Amino acid sequence: MIYTVTLNPALDYVIHLKAGLELGETNRSTGEEHYFGGKGINVSVILNRLGTPSRVLGFVAGYTGEAIVQGIMAEGLDDDMIRLKNGASRINVKIKSEDETEINANGPEIAPDELEQLMSRLDEIGEGDVLVLAGSIPKSVPADIYLKMLQRVEGKGVLTVVDASGEVLKQALPLKPFLIKPNLAELSGIFGCEPKGDAEVLQYAKKLQELGAKNVLVSLGSEGALLLSEEGTAWKIGVPVRDRVNTVGSGDSMVAGFLSGYLKSHDMKEALILGSAAASATAMSPGLADQAKILDMEKRILRGDAGIAEI
Repeated sequence: MIYTVTLNPALDYVIHLKAGLELGETNRSTGEEHYFGGKGINVSVILNRLGTPSRVLGFVAGYTGEAIVQGIMAEGLDDDMIRLKNGASRINVKIKSEDETEINANGPEIAPDELEQLMSRLDEIGEGDVLVLAGSIPKSVPADIYLKMLQRVEGKGVLTVVDASGEVLKQALPLKPFLIKPNLAELSGIFGCEPKGDAEVLQYAKKLQELGAKNVLVSLGSEGALLLSEEGTAWKIGVPVRDRVNTVGSGDSMVAGFLSGYLKSHDMKEALILGSAAASATAMSPGLADQAKILDMEKRILRGDAGIAEI
């Protein structure tokens, strides 16, 4: 079983503006959408749409939390979210015009006993299971919570995936996660410099392996992705379509597609192709991509619309 953890899920309120956001003025939208999510939940949604089951762990609170749970259940996901006693799950605002502007809320307070409820859930995870830790850490939770979670399942034969940034990711590396998925900005944040070109990206991916990561999947936005496998083989893959309508959830879709592909084939190249297809499909969708669009993108990659090569 795959277990995804979302510590601070949200309702995303997407607002479309014809022109740019004008501060201090009344802005009228041309359309709105609502999505439930959070990085771990997004991973579970795409996994489910690809026929790979998972269980959703994390916290919800208040009326917004119930709306998130309703969305999880409507998607057919296995809900194991902990209901907090106080507060309300956050609402994030995404403003789409010429540029994308995001306002992300803090979210509810998580009490120590509620956090321990989640930690005890991890004791159910064992040999052959997958644990996905994705997204930001709420202020009320210890900053090293991902490290503690990895330590909780250490030595149990669990494949661990960490999609985080900065110090949170660095703390996790000595626990040898099976997969990490930094983007270029996160690489820059870790190493203090901006990698340019595939050779430099690969160089920093190797540094992350030296720090403990087994497989490093670097998302490169419109330039595709680069994968450095545990065996030392590296691939670069492009994107089949460059016209994007949405960037929210593309990285989560890449993680989900990669995991689904790997668990079905145990082939890193095939996993990279499905991960890239899922990321591209979501980038071409107003929300998270459906199965048909992901499989269409996979076909495009396989017929050569996106270059893939060992580097």
